[in-house]
Amino acid sequence: MTILQNGTLITPAGPQRADLLMDEGKIVQIAPHIDFLECEDTDEIFDASGCWVFPGFIDGHTHLDLNNGVMDTADDFASGTLAAACGGTTTICDFATQDKGGTLMDALAVWQNKAAGVSRCNYAFHMAITDWNERTKAELGALRAAGVTSFKAYFAYDALRVRDDELLDILEAIKPFHGIIGVHCENGDVVNALQRKAVAAGRTGVENHPVTRPAEVEAEAIDRLCWLGRMAGIPVHVVHLSTALGLEVIRTARRRGQTVYAETCPQYLLLDESRYHLDGFEGAKYVMSPPLRSPHDVAALRRAVENGEIDTISTDHCSFRFADQKAYGKEDFTKIPNGAPGIEHRPALMFTSFGSDLTAMQLCELLSTNAAKLFGMYPRKGALAEGSDADVVVWDPEARWSISAENQHQAVDYTPFEGFAAVGRAKYVFVNGTLAAENGEPTAAIAGQYVAR
Repeated sequence: MTILQNGTLITPAGPQRADLLMDEGKIVQIAPHIDFLECEDTDEIFDASGCWVFPGFIDGHTHLDLNNGVMDTADDFASGTLAAACGGTTTICDFATQDKGGTLMDALAVWQNKAAGVSRCNYAFHMAITDWNERTKAELGALRAAGVTSFKAYFAYDALRVRDDELLDILEAIKPFHGIIGVHCENGDVVNALQRKAVAAGRTGVENHPVTRPAEVEAEAIDRLCWLGRMAGIPVHVVHLSTALGLEVIRTARRRGQTVYAETCPQYLLLDESRYHLDGFEGAKYVMSPPLRSPHDVAALRRAVENGEIDTISTDHCSFRFADQKAYGKEDFTKIPNGAPGIEHRPALMFTSFGSDLTAMQLCELLSTNAAKLFGMYPRKGALAEGSDADVVVWDPEARWSISAENQHQAVDYTPFEGFAAVGRAKYVFVNGTLAAENGEPTAAIAGQYVAR
């Protein structure tokens, strides 16, 4: 048994001063005071004085051990989940991706093998559908039985994307079991055409990345997704929202009565497109899709977070080393591997940036509870409640430190947030009741488990 004493617990009913008892991977008691003398089997007592105690944070959008067709990401499940736990994330939702010509169950087995036995935090899988046909459709029942009820589709990337008619059919197929699909919303045909024009004109530098993926290609794709969702009569999920134009499309769909879930990421709330104009090749560190946007877009998304229009904040963690992997596109920006690291720093970035504008309860919803509800894990995850899993973060709001590649655990040689002065840090991180990290450093525990939903 493990007791947390003297903390302020962020519970579904609101903040409360209370103690918390964990045993065999579960929260077994929450009470104003739990006397360790009355718990004969107590192994450890942790003092949470002056700290907030949250349900473990959930990152609903990561890409670990991913091959983009040319190279593998720097982070696999061992390093990525270690970094996640150090920052306070106790569950990730990664993407098992179907190969063209392959099956969904084969994809799930591949990703299970990547994660099993090495993950420092819990892991669930969205299924990325890239080859939709009758055989794929027939697998949905088996996939659901295996605990996968959330999906991913792409409107961009030729090797991954599905047609509009296929997406409509997918939406209709997952509707009977209340599945949810997140969609990468960029118009792939337009992006391809703009990139071809840029390269043909000799414009091959990093600064052309955002120019060839303008805000309009996101807004158009979001609009298309919303109308397809309306036709199918099912909620839809817009992942990594990056623009004010896209936000307006979501608002319009919601006004006509649709349920549209919106996710954004720290990079779209803190960084802007000026990063693509840094000296030399430095801007390649920020090549991700969708790209960083204008200060106007950043301000609009921040207001949306504060107004409760954003449901979840995830990372889209997809790490490629700057020195040898991003450099693959040094002569042609279209060959720079897309993605940036962030799995370790999301909680600290959000607490620092929004701590004076959002309550602890609101931050809990954005970083944990809403993702648990959206992806079928609540109240097992995302809640401090008796009977819930013992995924718990003790957050020290007074800690002061700086984010740097030198002190991070992500297996990559840079961070987009180098030098960011962080306020607050995960003091203790428990995964299934096991101490996985303390003061930003990992323990030896490998406590992550597969989360069937």
